[in-house]
Amino acid sequence: MGNIAQIKNYDRIILGIDPGTVVMGYGIIGIIKKQPHLISLGIVKLNIHDDHSLRLKRIFERTTALIDQYTPDELAIEAPFFGKNVQSMLKLGRAQGVAIAAAITREMVVNEYSPKKIKQSITGNGNAGKEQVAAMLQRLLKFKETPEFLDATDGLAAAYCHYLQTGSGLQSGESGKKFNTWKSFVSANPNKIKKP
Repeated sequence: MGNIAQIKNYDRIILGIDPGTVVMGYGIIGIIKKQPHLISLGIVKLNIHDDHSLRLKRIFERTTALIDQYTPDELAIEAPFFGKNVQSMLKLGRAQGVAIAAAITREMVVNEYSPKKIKQSITGNGNAGKEQVAAMLQRLLKFKETPEFLDATDGLAAAYCHYLQTGSGLQSGESGKKFNTWKSFVSANPNKIKKP
């Protein structure tokens, strides 16, 4: 799904990302007079590459391209959830980290939200299904198109959650995590940095 609204003179633009290792979903909303408007949503297919490193490279390149195209002020990203499969969680964490790094290289403010927090913000139920989240976003942002992958509406949900949490200002996410430089990310996450 491509552009749904033309870029206007928005007060703020928020890019939301649902990181993944097979499909990365994204959604972009613009705020005019505290009212959110859908700009774009879509996916980045990553399974065209067998090599995990090439998938990470594609995440970085596509995230950077989205930032350059839509000039968002902030990134809202879904945090990896804790599952039983440690390898999957590790790969998901890498995907999230690469998207965050892309935003930081463009000096964007980065905000992280748990999947439960995002679902709670959109539907009022932290255990809502992807379909419920997508249906609520269609009502809230008044669009009829149904994306091929629900990863797109998951990315949009991260952006909308951030809009709800912050109102009209640039603020940090639920955990207080706010990174507008690489140095601030490193100092807040020393355990995520591999030392030589």
